[in-house]
Amino acid sequence: MSLQKMVRYNAKGSRYSKAFTLVELLVVIAIIGVLVGLLLPAVQAAREAARRCSCVNNITQIGLSLHNHEFHHEAFPAGVINPAGPILNESQGIHISWVVQILPYLEQNALFRLCDQAAGAYAPVNKPVRGARISVLRCPSSPVVSQDNEIASSNYAGCHHGVESPINNDNNGILFLNSKVRFDDIYDGSSNTILLSEHLFDVEISDLGWVSGTPSTLRNTGTLEIYKQYDFTGAVAPDQKATPVDLTHVGGFGSHHGGGLINVSLADGSTRAVSSTIEPSVLQQLGNRSDGEIPKNPW
Repeated sequence: MSLQKMVRYNAKGSRYSKAFTLVELLVVIAIIGVLVGLLLPAVQAAREAARRCSCVNNITQIGLSLHNHEFHHEAFPAGVINPAGPILNESQGIHISWVVQILPYLEQNALFRLCDQAAGAYAPVNKPVRGARISVLRCPSSPVVSQDNEIASSNYAGCHHGVESPINNDNNGILFLNSKVRFDDIYDGSSNTILLSEHLFDVEISDLGWVSGTPSTLRNTGTLEIYKQYDFTGAVAPDQKATPVDLTHVGGFGSHHGGGLINVSLADGSTRAVSSTIEPSVLQQLGNRSDGEIPKNPW
C-alpha cells in the first residue's frame, strides 16, 4: 500500500496521518498494568511452589543421609558431641553437630576429613569448615542470611525433645546430647516420630552455624515459631523489641513458606507437611520417640 493511500481527510478537507491519540495510549497502558497485576500473584505462587519442592528435596536428602548413618553405624548420629550438658548457645565447648557426622552421606567427604572433631566446632583449625556453604542445608525460601559471613548456616534442625527443654543427654527425641538412638529405641514407631524439620533464623540469637550442635541444628516440638519481619541489615523491625535470651533455650521448628505449612522428615524416611495450626499436644507427641501414645492424624 502506498503512502498516498494511507492519507485520511478530516471534516474540513485537511489531510492528517493515522495515529493513536493520547487517550487511547493511556487506556492501553492501563489495561497492560491490570493484566500484569493479575499475573504477578500467579507467578509468585509458582515460584514459591518451586522453592517448597526444592526444600522438600533437601529434607529428603538429609533424612536419607541420617538413615544411611544408622545403617552403617547401627545408630543415628549424636545430635551433638560434647563432654557434658546442658548445651549452651555459645561458642564454647566441643559442640560437634549431627550434620558433621553425616557429611560422608551428603557427598561431602572432603569437608568431613578436613573437620577436626576432637578440636571442637569453634577451633581455629575448623574455621574453613564452618564457613563452607552446603546448598542442601539451605531452604530457598529463606530470606535471612547468617549474621557472620565466616559462618555457614543451616535451615534444618534435628528434633532433640518433645517439649521446650535444654539440649541434654536425657532428651526424648532422636538427636540429642551424645545420643545413639536405634530404631529399636523409637517405641512409638518411626512413622509417628519427627527426625528433623525446618527452623527459622532469629537474629536476636547467635547463629553458630551447621557445625555447631546448638539451636543452630537442634530444635524441639514444644512450639512452632512464627517468622518475624527484619530489615535488610538483619536488625529486628522497629515495631518489635528484642528480649533477653536464656542460653539454654532451644526453640521450636518454623518455616519461611507461605500457607502455614512446615516440611518435616519422619524417622521412617518419609517427608510430610505439618500445618502450623496443628494441636500442640499432637506436635509434642510427634517429637517424643517413646511417650507410648499414638498421635491423632496430623496430616
